[in-house]
Amino acid sequence: MKSPRKLLAGVLTGVVVVAGAGWAVSTRLRSPADEAARRAAPNPSLVTAAVERRKLVSTVVVSGTLEYGSPLPISLAGVVGGTAEQQRVTRAPRQGRLAEGAVLMEVNGRPVFALRGSVPMHRTMAPGTKGDDVEQLQRALRRLGYGARVSGVFDRATAAAVTRMYARKGYEAQRPTLADRQAYDTLRRAVQTAEETLATEKQALDQGRDVLPLKLKVRNAEADLTSAQSALKAASGRRLTPEDDARLAAADAAVRAAEEKLLEARQALTAARSRPTGAPTGAPEGTPTGTPAATPQPTTAPTGPPADTSLPELRVANAEADLAAAREAHGRILEEAGLTRETKAEELRKAVRVAKETLATARQALRQARQLSPTRLKVSNARKDVAAARAMLAEFARTYGTSVPPGEVVFLPRLPAQVRKTSVKAGQQIEKEVATVTGSTFTVTGSVEAAESGLLRAGMEAAVELDTGRTYPATLTAVGEEAKQPGKEAPADGAQPVLLTPASAKGLKGLSGTAVTARVTVGATGEPVLVVPVAAVTTSADGRARVRVEYATDRTRDVEVRTGLTADGDVEVTGALKEGDRVVVGVA
Repeated sequence: MKSPRKLLAGVLTGVVVVAGAGWAVSTRLRSPADEAARRAAPNPSLVTAAVERRKLVSTVVVSGTLEYGSPLPISLAGVVGGTAEQQRVTRAPRQGRLAEGAVLMEVNGRPVFALRGSVPMHRTMAPGTKGDDVEQLQRALRRLGYGARVSGVFDRATAAAVTRMYARKGYEAQRPTLADRQAYDTLRRAVQTAEETLATEKQALDQGRDVLPLKLKVRNAEADLTSAQSALKAASGRRLTPEDDARLAAADAAVRAAEEKLLEARQALTAARSRPTGAPTGAPEGTPTGTPAATPQPTTAPTGPPADTSLPELRVANAEADLAAAREAHGRILEEAGLTRETKAEELRKAVRVAKETLATARQALRQARQLSPTRLKVSNARKDVAAARAMLAEFARTYGTSVPPGEVVFLPRLPAQVRKTSVKAGQQIEKEVATVTGSTFTVTGSVEAAESGLLRAGMEAAVELDTGRTYPATLTAVGEEAKQPGKEAPADGAQPVLLTPASAKGLKGLSGTAVTARVTVGATGEPVLVVPVAAVTTSADGRARVRVEYATDRTRDVEVRTGLTADGDVEVTGALKEGDRVVVGVA
């Protein structure tokens, strides 16, 4: 028998169930009028959006791929090792970073260096090679610290720097091959043989009787010419002969003696002309000496006849005549000495001319004799052989020594770079490309519609967005033809290729080949502006833009505005609006 408490609980539960069922049934029971009202369309209402004040940025969206930029296929310019034997890869290129001066790969055990430069490797660089490619190599050697004078000529200093570069990497620079050494030795021996033949033929010619008298005449003529030239030189440097010097000294002495005699005669004549003819008298006769007396009055003796000066005058005249004669004799001696010197000099010059003519005649006779002799012809031919052998040896020696084969250096425009793809493996023969390198910086390649490409300009700011939502700043590098990448197909449907460069590779390593979205900023407002949805702006028949502003429930007024930048469905407006106003964008 159940307890009263359990019975009461059961009754209450039943009552609640019955009441709930009744309420549910009552809510589903409607009259026809109620059902019609429920199904009728609601009254239309305005759809509005708030006027905002914020910065507006217009962008062009580019879907692209993140990858390393500037892909460049690499092929070798020629043989490696300096020989034309089979070129077999002994160490293939490895993917990863490639620095300047690094060994890209090995062929036949020889290295292939990567150096920076714009001039492609196209020939063997050997001693004496000149050109822009040699100068480019020298600059690379200096950057790497091996030292080399930048002259554009592959000289000994360049060869030494190349040797140091190879040694630093554990290789030996390309030395002359066995065939080159054999060729050099053959040419050297050819020069020796030609010189020996010439010496033998000259000895035979010199020992011939037909030319010995002529050679003696040449030597004698040379000696005569030397003697005549020496005599002429000595005579030209001397003004007088010893005999003329003695005669001139005697004439000088005679002139001086005559000058002395003339002076003495003139002095005697002057003394004779000045001598007095009478003498003045003193005290009277009979006056004792020393006795004082009255002062005597001078008296003048009577003047006699003038003194006779004819003899002194005659002596003066004779002395003047002697002096004139001495001077005339002195002049004659000088004149005769000059004539004698000129005559002697002319004789010596004539002797020199005769000696030269004699020497020229002797030499011509000797040359003619040597040219007509069979032995002389052999000597001439031997000389030509020596000259030809020496020229061939010199030509070969200019390129003999340390060299750089065309296949052992690859010049790349930018280094360091990234080896992204290898086209050969160890053991394979080299036929075409060996690898593909890219720049060490990332790029984003994509395309945009032709209409949008007109908005883009190189240098515009952009942002690269990954699937994770993280963004990286970037710059638009190129649009159109300049953005095309080697080995990539052109975009279809008239789209234009686009190339962007991230500002930094930080955080992007390991993401090469990832699909990304880039947004290129084509316009932005410098300050916050009033912004409304594009759907809120209408243009009336007069061409003016307006918006409808809701100022009360379902009540609006038209406000004229001027539009500006449009971006992401919003447009910049100016007019009688303020932030927070509600503008109509539709009716619902």
